[in-house]
Amino acid sequence: MSKQKKPMNEKQNESIENEDIEVVAEDDELPVVEEEVVIDPMEQKENEIAALKEELNKAKTDIARAYADTDNMKKRLQKETDMAKKYRFQSAALEFLPILDSMNLALSQVPENEEANNFVKGFEMIRTQLENALQNEGVKEIDAQDKPFDHNTMQALMQEKVDGVESGMVVEVLQKGYMLKDRILRPALVKVSE
Repeated sequence: MSKQKKPMNEKQNESIENEDIEVVAEDDELPVVEEEVVIDPMEQKENEIAALKEELNKAKTDIARAYADTDNMKKRLQKETDMAKKYRFQSAALEFLPILDSMNLALSQVPENEEANNFVKGFEMIRTQLENALQNEGVKEIDAQDKPFDHNTMQALMQEKVDGVESGMVVEVLQKGYMLKDRILRPALVKVSE
C-alpha cells in the first residue's frame, strides 16, 4: 500500500515558515549556561567597609599632605619676610656709599685756609651723621688695612713687593669695603704684598 502525501494547505505552510527551528550540528558545542553566583550579603558589606576605609585613609593622607605643604609654605614665606626685613636697607646703603666715598675724598684734600676750616668742620659733622645712620642700619666698614688678604671680603687690584711685609698682606686700601650685617655690600679694593 502506498502512502500518498497530502498536499499542505497554505495555512500549514505559513506556520512552518514562521517557526524558529534551531538545528544543532553534532560538532558544534552547546552554549554554556553560566551559573548565577550568589554573594553573601555579609561579605558584600565587609567589602564595602574595606573600600570605605581605604578611601578614608587616602583622604587622611591627602589632608596631612595639604597641612604639611601649607606649613612649609608658611615657613618659607616667613623666612623670606625675615630676610627682606633684615636686608631692607641694602639698596639704600649702596646708594649712600659713593656719597660717603666722595665726602671722605673731599675731606682728605683740606685747604690751609681759615675760612675753609669752618666748612670742613660742617662736612665732617655731616659725614659722621651719615656714618652713624649707616651703622644704625647694620652697615659696617671692612677692616682691611695690614690684615691678611681675604678673598671673601676683599678684591685685590694690585700686588707689590714690600720689604718687611710678608706675602698676602694688605698694604693699601684703595676703596673701603662695607658689609650689611653678614652680607657683603661692596668688597674692599686693596693692594696686596707679594
